Amino acid sequence: MSPHLERLVRSKTEAVEWRTVWLIAATYAAYAGLTWYANILPWWLLIPLGGYVVCLHGSLSHEVVHGHPTGNRHLNEALIYPSLVLWVPFRRYLHLHRVHHNDERLTDPYDDPESWFLTPKDWTEVWRPTKWLLMLNNSVAGRLLLGPWVSVTRFAVSEARAGLAGDRRVLSAWLLHIPAVLMVLVWVMLVCEMTLLHYLIYFVWPGTSLTLLRSYAEHRAHENPAGRTAVIETGWVMSLLYLNNNLHAAHHARPSLPWFALPSEYRTKRDAYLLRNGGYLIPGYGQLVRQNLLRPHQPVPHPLIHAPHEHS
Repeated sequence: MSPHLERLVRSKTEAVEWRTVWLIAATYAAYAGLTWYANILPWWLLIPLGGYVVCLHGSLSHEVVHGHPTGNRHLNEALIYPSLVLWVPFRRYLHLHRVHHNDERLTDPYDDPESWFLTPKDWTEVWRPTKWLLMLNNSVAGRLLLGPWVSVTRFAVSEARAGLAGDRRVLSAWLLHIPAVLMVLVWVMLVCEMTLLHYLIYFVWPGTSLTLLRSYAEHRAHENPAGRTAVIETGWVMSLLYLNNNLHAAHHARPSLPWFALPSEYRTKRDAYLLRNGGYLIPGYGQLVRQNLLRPHQPVPHPLIHAPHEHS
């Protein structure tokens, strides 16, 4: 195992994290109940609850990327194998997220696969209507309402390019993903008798939106790599949803820590973390929404990186 990967994942010899195992079970139970009763629940209740459960499953998948909750990676992957969100193969998320954890390249439009920035040169070549779309997508309202569509489109194009370039990992990940999607669709459409459109509206779209809210401001352009990662202090509802990944500076500093250890890690070293990240602190998602509902949090053109592989 490379030193980079050793830092990202927990030790295989650590005890099973039963809190995470039980949370996975509770998430599937909630998902089963919501999908089973989806045809009788009101839409205004189903959308937030369905979105919450799908997003929480994504947060649990993030735990698995970092080697939790057991020392067996195959068992870990099996625990979150059903693709509730449908459009992200776990193996691709595993690879791309670990690339993202190279803090020296955070926010780089070319080297960070989770970056929303473009280089200024690429920005000048973007079709004007696409510029409007991307600028709107950089507001909270745009990220929640249009972000899922933008994300799926961008991801599909990127995956197609990688596949056509001969990256075998892409093909194998998508082949492994097919049963993960089919088992969800069989449950949703044949057992629960929900249409695919309703599932997309009630579960996939809001689940993706909530995930995009978490990532909306978690990184910024900054000269210092440590100053690129935020802390968002929030209540238990959102902390549980994101499995404390809102304490993102702590997660990037200690990526192998399980979700339930992050709050104490952050509390005991709060001043040090805020000093290290240049005071990049947001006091809650409510304030983030109020400040950036219709206003971009950051520009689309990266203010510090102007060409591929250019260090900020």
